[in-house]
Amino acid sequence: MSLKAQLEAIIYAAETPITLEQMTALVKESVVAEGIAEEAQIKSHVRSSLEELVGQYGSPDHGIEIREVAGGYRMSTKPEQHEVVRSFARSLKPPIRLSLPALETLAVIAYKQPVTVPEINDIRGVDSGGVIGTLLDRKLITTAGRRQVIGRPILYKTTREFLMRFGLKDVSELPSMEEFEKLVAESFQAELMPAESAAVPEATSSEASEHAPEKAPAHENAS
Repeated sequence: MSLKAQLEAIIYAAETPITLEQMTALVKESVVAEGIAEEAQIKSHVRSSLEELVGQYGSPDHGIEIREVAGGYRMSTKPEQHEVVRSFARSLKPPIRLSLPALETLAVIAYKQPVTVPEINDIRGVDSGGVIGTLLDRKLITTAGRRQVIGRPILYKTTREFLMRFGLKDVSELPSMEEFEKLVAESFQAELMPAESAAVPEATSSEASEHAPEKAPAHENAS
């Protein structure tokens, strides 16, 4: 089996983004068998093969691509295929759901991190304390120490799980706050349509995002 085929299989099988270092360790014996012995050369050879593989998946003939996400690599659908994948995702029962207040709170934390609950409340204009626990339980946010002011309120920031769920390499890939809010509003309204009679409608945060990650978090979470 070629090195690129091995890397392809590893990335496909990995449940979470897998790093270059992890892949190098897994295919090291195969590379050594090719006559490459030095650690630096082995890693360089694996990186070169990985770049070639990424380039191949970049072809228009492929509906999926290999992207760098949260410090590792994973397979995901290309942006131009998101609509068809989103239609498929809507036919499934999502395992994770987030309310609109939770999505709004998560957005504030993502853009203003590290941030305290009082600061989030000031931005949203309502009490956000109730949804913080939900976001912590979903491992989308975590604590980041305390603000050095009177009362020393807890600071919150997003997690690696957040990056993975929304298909981001890092928070620098987030769109503008205005664009994000617009996308969340549109996605939330779309989600309400098949469930108009529900007493407490919610916006969906589906595991299908693992198959359709993109830079705009709202697309990820409300697919």
